Amino acid sequence: MANKSIDHAFTARSLTSAASDPTYAGALSFMRRKYTKSLKGADAVVWGIPFDAAVSNRPGARFGPQAIRRAAAIFDNDPQYPFDRDLFEAMAVIDYGDCLLDYGNHQKTPATIEREAAKILASGAFLMSMGGDHFVTWPLLKAHAAKYGPLALVQFDAHQDTWFDDGKRIDHGSFVGRAVRDGVIDPTRSIQVGIRTHAPEDCGIRIIYGYEVEDMSASQIASTILDHVGDAACYLTFDIDCLDPAFAPGTGTPVAGGPSSAKMLSVLQKLGGLDMKGADIVEVAPAYDHADITAIAGASVAMHYLGLLAERRSRR
Repeated sequence: MANKSIDHAFTARSLTSAASDPTYAGALSFMRRKYTKSLKGADAVVWGIPFDAAVSNRPGARFGPQAIRRAAAIFDNDPQYPFDRDLFEAMAVIDYGDCLLDYGNHQKTPATIEREAAKILASGAFLMSMGGDHFVTWPLLKAHAAKYGPLALVQFDAHQDTWFDDGKRIDHGSFVGRAVRDGVIDPTRSIQVGIRTHAPEDCGIRIIYGYEVEDMSASQIASTILDHVGDAACYLTFDIDCLDPAFAPGTGTPVAGGPSSAKMLSVLQKLGGLDMKGADIVEVAPAYDHADITAIAGASVAMHYLGLLAERRSRR
């Protein structure tokens, strides 16, 4: 027991130390990272955005950050597959907790998220956010574009989210179209993967539809993404409904005919060549989940983001 820890999220003495809490006990920060509002020394920040007032079908994604943190307990200590390394040996990562939102005044939500995200980005840290429904990506994109300029969007999703709106709606199905019209993302370098619905317009974004994903290998999908995005600064957003409901039943708008978690995680693992400036995982709604299937998939996506960062740091 001498080398074991407990409640590492509070007792950690270093931002780079590995945890050894029992998987069934201890404070449930993301991968047992230290809970703190201090950004000093952080290379990457994990942040929850518990918001789901923009959904067009089933609510519940406001509980996504809690569920992802709980599922991440299985990742807190061992070298992580497929990266075969302690992700936190040389990369300081904190859990910044959640964004405080006024549930009775949703019109203030976008500015609140954008303002807090900008504060985190100003520290120089990489921001990995956990939703929440997919609307939260809109203010996150604005904050990242303010720092890095127009971004290439790499979107894993069953839906295009390009429906038109008036620029004021709180809607998880229109933020991509708004981002194109407002110059926040560059549609010529952006790509959507796993789309299994139709929207009135594609906004000039490259689409790999769901059945194409089924016919392609993970290596082919990753190569298509890398070739299309090139050296552009990019933002990765992963709507968990990109996955087939067999692998992610706990989401608001599930669509049959999607890929497996194994295939999409394999794609993510191959995207180390991207100039990734920020990332999120959204639409995990645990009330519709079974045995944490969806939460585990969401936590795995988030862990892969950090794995890519750790690999990039090791190449410096």
